[in-house]
Amino acid sequence: MPAELIKLYQENPERNKIEHIVNVLKNGGIVIYPTDTIYGIGCDLFNKKAIDKLCWLKGIRPKDFNLSFICYDLSDISNYVKRIDTPTFKVLKKALPGPFTFILESNSNVPKILNVNKKTVGIRIPDNNIPRMIVNILGNPIVTSSIKHDDDVLEYNTDPEVIFEEFKNQVDIVIDGGPGGNIPSTVVDCTQEEFVVLREGLGDIHEYA
Repeated sequence: MPAELIKLYQENPERNKIEHIVNVLKNGGIVIYPTDTIYGIGCDLFNKKAIDKLCWLKGIRPKDFNLSFICYDLSDISNYVKRIDTPTFKVLKKALPGPFTFILESNSNVPKILNVNKKTVGIRIPDNNIPRMIVNILGNPIVTSSIKHDDDVLEYNTDPEVIFEEFKNQVDIVIDGGPGGNIPSTVVDCTQEEFVVLREGLGDIHEYA
């Protein structure tokens, strides 16, 4: 059965559509959604079958999956990471919501969720109301990954209708939130004494650190 294409506006996402998306996620669905950078693909953090399917779509084994979660706000993070020191928390508070993935030490909840011993986890709080409203109503984060394009020049698809045509037989929902970007988030490792930028993306951490 082909995926649904659902139009949403990030300024004011329609709650009934968001609730439908949440129900699909709870039932193990895979959803493609807009963020403040590129379009992402993800599933419910607590649905192992969905995570296995997401890994299969990405062509990777679950134990090799570099986990990133989309959270609603900073209060969600404490459920999945170890205690964040005050200087790091101040940077996160200034930079989020924003185009960053912060790598933090995971706490004991993460291995329980995925049956994989993951010592770190990437945290995303995108500056886009659509994914944040989804996880807020869902009640927990979604596991997120990027959509890579086969073309080496155009690395990320930006047109949701093109994305829909490409993935309509692989996922359950594609959210049309308008044109996406083609620059991913900046990935910042916060597990050392000093921040280390693992991937230069849209965000400039030096504005906040």
